[in-house]
Amino acid sequence: MKPWLALEIGNSRLHWALFVGETLNCTWNTDYLPDLVIQQLGNCQTLDDLPPEIFPTSPIEGQEDHTLPGFSSPLPLVIASVVPQQTALWQTYPHNRIITLDDVPLKNTYPTLGIDRALALWGAGVKWGFPMLVIDAGTALTFTGADIQQCLIGGAILPGLGLQFASLGQKTGQLPQIEIGNIKSLPERFALNTPEAIQSGVIYTLIAGIKDFMTAWWDLLPESKVAIKGGDRTLLMNYMQTLYPEIAARLIVEPNLIFWGMQSIISMNNIK
Repeated sequence: MKPWLALEIGNSRLHWALFVGETLNCTWNTDYLPDLVIQQLGNCQTLDDLPPEIFPTSPIEGQEDHTLPGFSSPLPLVIASVVPQQTALWQTYPHNRIITLDDVPLKNTYPTLGIDRALALWGAGVKWGFPMLVIDAGTALTFTGADIQQCLIGGAILPGLGLQFASLGQKTGQLPQIEIGNIKSLPERFALNTPEAIQSGVIYTLIAGIKDFMTAWWDLLPESKVAIKGGDRTLLMNYMQTLYPEIAARLIVEPNLIFWGMQSIISMNNIK
C-alpha cells in the first residue's frame, strides 16, 4: 500500500490528509504556502523529508504511526480546490491530480457547484448511503443534498458563523468585533450588553436556520441521513444539542467528508 497526500484548498486554509492505500492515516491544516515549499515537497523521498510547513511534528487529528516505507518521488498529491489562484500554484507540483466536478459521479449537478460541496456530499453518501444532506460549517455555511439515485436535489449558501460576526464588526461604526474563540457558552437570548446581543442574534438565528433546513429536508426525504463538517461543526453541534437535542441526535459529525469523497473517486478510477 503506497502513501499519497490529499489536499483540499479552502477559502482560508489548506486541509491535508495522508492516505496509505485506501486507509486514512491522519489529517491536519496549514496556512497557504509559498512556491519554495511546494518545490521542496516535490523532492521528498520519505515522510520524514516533508517540509514542516506541510507536515507538522506536533500531534495532529487522527495521528497514527507515521513510520511508513519510502516512496517514489514525488509523493502523489490529489487536489480539490475552490481557490483558482492557489490551484495554479499547486499545478507546478510534478505528480498532481486535480479533481474536478466532472470526476464526481453525482447526477444533475450544475457547472458552478463547488467541488468542495460535491465531494463532501459524495463522500458522505458513499460512507453512509443516499439520500444524504451535508451541512458544511466553514467560512460559508452550506447545505447540499442528493436523493437515493445520487441525484443532486440542491442546497443553499449563507455566511458562516465567523463571517457573520466579522461583517458586523467591520461594516458598522459602533459594533465590536466578536471572536468565536471567546464564546464559551450559549449566550442569553435577550442580552443586556452589545457583545452578547451580537452573539445572541447570530447564534440563535443561525441554529434556527439549520434546524429549519434539516426539517424541510426530512419533509422531502424522511429516510435521509444528515452529516455536518467544517471548522465550526463542534460549536454548532453543541448549540444544537442544547436547543434541539432530538434533531442533534440524528446528525452525523464527520470532518473528513471531502477526503472520503476524494478517496472514493481515486479508488474508482485508479488514478493515483
